[in-house]
Amino acid sequence: QVQLVESGGGLVQAGGSLRLSCAASGNIPSIKYMAWYRQDPGKERELVARIMSGGSTNYADSVRGRFTISRDNAKNTVYLQMNSLKPEDTSVYYCRFSSIGYVNDFWGQGTQVTVSS
Repeated sequence: QVQLVESGGGLVQAGGSLRLSCAASGNIPSIKYMAWYRQDPGKERELVARIMSGGSTNYADSVRGRFTISRDNAKNTVYLQMNSLKPEDTSVYYCRFSSIGYVNDFWGQGTQVTVSS
């Protein structure tokens, strides 16, 4: 019943910025964290950033200082502001909403981000 809808991906030149959005169609009870992952073909899905229910955040070393994760609880939406983009940031990005113990675990459909050199 719950669906996560992503938007904001696209093509950008190196050094540019994009903001990804991910909105849940309905309320997810007992939410633990919202997160962004990325995955290239043949590679493992990589955690990029997460924000916990209390507001604390974590980032992959590769994006720290350039990306910012934020949320709007009233809108059931998580954002990823991506600045100073690099070609190696090119990937398909997926959002994830999870409850404690992953009793509820939802993924977005993925959105393509392409950074040209």
